[in-house]
Amino acid sequence: MRRREVLLDKKKVLRSVSLMSDRFSLDEFVDRMIILEKIERGLADIEAGRTFTLEEVKKRFDHILTKGTK
Repeated sequence: MRRREVLLDKKKVLRSVSLMSDRFSLDEFVDRMIILEKIERGLADIEAGRTFTLEEVKKRFDHILTKGTK
């Protein structure tokens, strides 16, 4: 499955950076941007209808959820 490109909004990036301490590592910055990208990707999925109901998730993962109960 090919990943869909998600573009970040500059205002959201700047807001996210403004909430960080005055000094931060590159790793902290990259981690913050990855989280922001994942949130944006999730919101895009919701908007496009790429979601599952709770029942659909339970059905898909039933074998995992019941593995320890047998």
